[in-house]
Amino acid sequence: MSEPEENGPAGTGAPEEGAAAEPTEPDRRAARREFAIALAATVAGAVALLASAGQTWATGDVTIPGPSAPAPVALSGTDIAPAASALGWASLAALGALLATRGWARRAVGVLIVIFGAAGGYDLWRGTRPDALARAAGEQTTADGHLGTLDLAGQWPVLATAGAVLLLAVGAATAIRGAAWPGMGSRYDRHSAPSTDRAGDPAELWKSLDSGTDPTLDPASDSAAPGTGATASSGVSTHDRDAESADSKET
Repeated sequence: MSEPEENGPAGTGAPEEGAAAEPTEPDRRAARREFAIALAATVAGAVALLASAGQTWATGDVTIPGPSAPAPVALSGTDIAPAASALGWASLAALGALLATRGWARRAVGVLIVIFGAAGGYDLWRGTRPDALARAAGEQTTADGHLGTLDLAGQWPVLATAGAVLLLAVGAATAIRGAAWPGMGSRYDRHSAPSTDRAGDPAELWKSLDSGTDPTLDPASDSAAPGTGATASSGVSTHDRDAESADSKET
């Protein structure tokens, strides 16, 4: 029994050990789907922070001594969590970086988005504590009196917290999976890559030119050309032999 042939450099058999496997079309579709979800989640998280920052989160009254009516106090999201709006804009800027980067650079952007989400969540937690709310209300009012109980509107802090958690999750997913996602212009990479089959060293190119072979042609067409030339040459030689035979018979 003959021994099985080893795979040569051409790679006609199983792929060589350590060689990266070409992703299949289902893998590419899954990567594009993950990337689209990550982009949408980044936009949603950033918009949640920005939209909630300008809303009124807490209201209350400051009781002033004397016959004056209580002075109303209203605190916006920017008053309670001042970093939320800035982190929302930073997350939108990171969206452009997600589109422009690939590989490890995109993973680094994912880590940055994790930091944005974590910082936003911490700022929200710190700003909504009772002592922080009282301090923010004292900074917003000029009346000298007693601050009553502040009523915290739950929907806007919840929306901002959801945005921060979403950024935290999408940043972690990008840091783990972002290198496998497609980048800008990746669909053209395969077509724009140089062909290794036609690229040889300069000495081989000069040899091809000396022998009359065009090195820019496809190897398949090059291999077909010698056969065509040989047939034509054979036809000319046969015609010459027939002509010489006819001349000898006449003489």
